[in-house]
Amino acid sequence: MRELAYLNKFLWKYRWRLIPGTLFVIISNVFNVLTAQVVRIAFDLVTINIGTYHLFTGFKQQDTIYGAFGRSLMWFGGLVVLLALLRGAFLFFMRQTLILMSRHIEFDLKNEIYAHYQVLSLAFYRRHKTGDLMNRITEDVSRVRMYLGPGIMYTINTVVLFAMTIYAMMTVNVRLAIFSLLPMPILVIMIYYVNGIINSRSEKIQQRLSSLSSFVQENFSGIRVIRSYVREGSVKKSFAKESDDYKTQAMSLVQVQALFYPLMLLLIGVSNIVVIYVGGVEVMKGNATAGNVAEFIVYLNQLMFPVISLGWVTSLIQRAAASQKRINEFLKTQPEIVSATKEHTKIGGQITFDNVSFTYPDTGIQALKNVSFTAEPGQMVAIIGRTGSGKSTIANLIMRMYDSDTGDVKVDGTPIRQKDPENYRSQIGFVPQEVFLFSDTIANNIAFSADVLDMPVVEQAAKDASVYNNIIAFEKGFETMIGERGITLSGGQKQRVSIARAIVKQPQVLIFDDCLSAVDTRTEEAILGNLGRIMQGKTSIIIAHRISTIKNADKILVMDAGQIVEHGTHEQLMQQHGAYFDLYEKQLLEEAEEKLQ
Repeated sequence: MRELAYLNKFLWKYRWRLIPGTLFVIISNVFNVLTAQVVRIAFDLVTINIGTYHLFTGFKQQDTIYGAFGRSLMWFGGLVVLLALLRGAFLFFMRQTLILMSRHIEFDLKNEIYAHYQVLSLAFYRRHKTGDLMNRITEDVSRVRMYLGPGIMYTINTVVLFAMTIYAMMTVNVRLAIFSLLPMPILVIMIYYVNGIINSRSEKIQQRLSSLSSFVQENFSGIRVIRSYVREGSVKKSFAKESDDYKTQAMSLVQVQALFYPLMLLLIGVSNIVVIYVGGVEVMKGNATAGNVAEFIVYLNQLMFPVISLGWVTSLIQRAAASQKRINEFLKTQPEIVSATKEHTKIGGQITFDNVSFTYPDTGIQALKNVSFTAEPGQMVAIIGRTGSGKSTIANLIMRMYDSDTGDVKVDGTPIRQKDPENYRSQIGFVPQEVFLFSDTIANNIAFSADVLDMPVVEQAAKDASVYNNIIAFEKGFETMIGERGITLSGGQKQRVSIARAIVKQPQVLIFDDCLSAVDTRTEEAILGNLGRIMQGKTSIIIAHRISTIKNADKILVMDAGQIVEHGTHEQLMQQHGAYFDLYEKQLLEEAEEKLQ
């Protein structure tokens, strides 16, 4: 319950559903207890009337007594039906308040988790699999809702019914009540013992389910690679193993529950036998009536469902606690990228790295070592180097996806840590190395950063990214669906749509992270030419592998092993005959070999 205490704020928020729901539970159980008392009166009436009926054997009054007796039974039968209808009505009201409350809390909790996901740092997403993130906001929240709805509802119902029933039993016959309730302590001990087992096994089930979800999500995402390498059989075996592990954990919980419920039914049966035997003795002693025995049997049968549901509710609560624990782990995770101010300022575009070093926290790999450079507004700064030299890390630090370990990243002379991340990023256009497009229309993908779809602006951005002609060639043009439900764009088309998305933003700083690799040289030149016009007075950071992409840049940084080994213009670097020169010669040789082939 310590983990579930987090949900108390939601229960307080929806208290005006919880309180009426509790009242409806109490009222419904009043009618439940009254039913048993009506049965007692009816049984006693039958006993008395049968004796009276036989006393008048041979007399005309016997028919009158028989008629009155029949009408009385009909009246009591109708009263039992009426009480059942009234109880059913209040049970309906109970579900309309408590179950609907759980749905509202489920909605709020999902939104809270999703909102928290949005503020967590990029390192968090590197540490956790997508399937696990999805499972916690879906499956785990559903288990928590079962506690908030049926769990709370049946718990309140059980407590109220037990209190009312036991009080009613004690007022009728203390000795009979004590004997009929003797098996209950055994039930309490059994529940206490089983709770720990259920909790432990529920946590293991959720862990296996997260692992299974992550496995499925990963393999569906990489289905083309799997088929290309003809690994369907191997993946199928791996999935079967994951499923078998989940089944093993689930079956272990079912085994506990399968033993739990029959034992509870056995205890209820023993209670009924005790009531009949002790009640019979009490009737013979004159301390109780046949109606009291019938009343007690009704009480015990009324307690049967709550006692049976007690095991189910216990399982619900334990599984919800296990799920809420997993949810709390993420909700307690604090974003690593924080800012002391929420001030919104317009940036000029000057980017300065002052002795910046950075090591990725999740891998321990040092990506940058004492990197220093300045990108002035209006400049195009290019970064080139081998794979793993730290180029994309510079882009991540400029975007403030991470904070540097030592040194300062400054924007317009102010440390980036003092900038509000949301306001700062809203002024930066970023085209990542791994292009991601949403399952939506091309127009909506391009206008992703805008609140309103402005088609003239979208079309102009598409023209500047040299993808306009490709788009209008599709049957539905900009309304063409892409992704899972639509067409699949080529690599170059995806990159250009992503570039158009960044251009629409009209950023003060534009970062290209090797996003022209799938574009031919002519298209690349056209895009860079358009960028030169669009980014006048603004800052452009171009990360690339091809020297043809960056040779016209105002400043070129050559990276190697996390350090800037050379910097200058294309002409200056060529004259140095260093790493840049070697890279240029190598690429010329590769291009010549490709032409010969």
